[in-house]
Amino acid sequence: MLSRVANAIYWMSRYVERAENVARFVDVNLNLALDFPDSPPQWAPLVATTGDTELFAKRYGEASRDNVLSFLTFDLEAPNSIISCLANARENARSVREIISSEMWEQVNRAYLMVMDAARSKTPLAAPHDFFTAVKQASQLFVGVTDLTMSHNEAWHFGRLARLLERADKTSRILDVKYYLLLPGVGDVGGAVDEVQWAAVLRSASAFEMYRKRHGGITPAKVVEFLMLSRQFPRSVRFCLDKGEISLHEITGTPVGTWTSAVEREMGRVVADLAYAETSTMLANGLHQQIDDLQQRMNRVGDAVYATFFAMKPTESELAAEEHRATTTPTPAPVASQSQSQTQTPTDA
Repeated sequence: MLSRVANAIYWMSRYVERAENVARFVDVNLNLALDFPDSPPQWAPLVATTGDTELFAKRYGEASRDNVLSFLTFDLEAPNSIISCLANARENARSVREIISSEMWEQVNRAYLMVMDAARSKTPLAAPHDFFTAVKQASQLFVGVTDLTMSHNEAWHFGRLARLLERADKTSRILDVKYYLLLPGVGDVGGAVDEVQWAAVLRSASAFEMYRKRHGGITPAKVVEFLMLSRQFPRSVRFCLDKGEISLHEITGTPVGTWTSAVEREMGRVVADLAYAETSTMLANGLHQQIDDLQQRMNRVGDAVYATFFAMKPTESELAAEEHRATTTPTPAPVASQSQSQTQTPTDA
């Protein structure tokens, strides 16, 4: 398939998933604000996780609740805001309407128009929970429509690979915010505040009920294990990367466990390390450092996806012409120049 088409489907899926995960991310803080009104949550770290701190400071200054909500929700100048993500998803979907199903186009267009209407009224910022729930459901509907109306061919696997890479990244970031940024103090570890925060993290990943069925009581180690290493929960990092590797090999045609390209090698290494990872070791070595390293490795997978499938490559005729020029153009003899002789002058001269 054309790399242009694959690229559009890939980013369409990533942007829809990113919009949902930004809504989930903000919901963590909103839930904590309801549970602990006397201890206002931190809002600046939410902007930092998107990498837009400098842009936010330039446009808004103070990282207050309303400023951060506006920036991450309705600011078209913010590249990772919900409205920007859905606008980009819609544009990518429009460019490949002949490839995707009409139901997919209608759903992504409907989600975009819903957010645009909300941006004009600004009323969702006064009571944001229902709005963010609607954003999450719109993304989930898009995933369901995609699975049910699009042939599970190469194009579908590009979309699934993109969605799973984005989801794995955001699940790890949700954990990182809790473990490294949101905890008020060391004295709260293991207390009521700590447990409520971990429950909020689980809810932000729609994992609370499934976690309870699997582990019962909430403990940090079990939450980390469930969201990072579960082989059955569909939003865990390991589950996402396991399934993403399958889609990657469906695209390349290479059997799982082997590799012929950089992206397969990078993905295989991450999946193998997670398969043998232990929660106790991750916590002992510092969860923030472990997640930071994982995110960098997933970024390398994303870069390798671009280099392997989407980057412009010279054609065989261009390569042959370049080789011909290299073999036929005489190499000039080196000539000693004044500047060269000056570089050899002793420094004390």
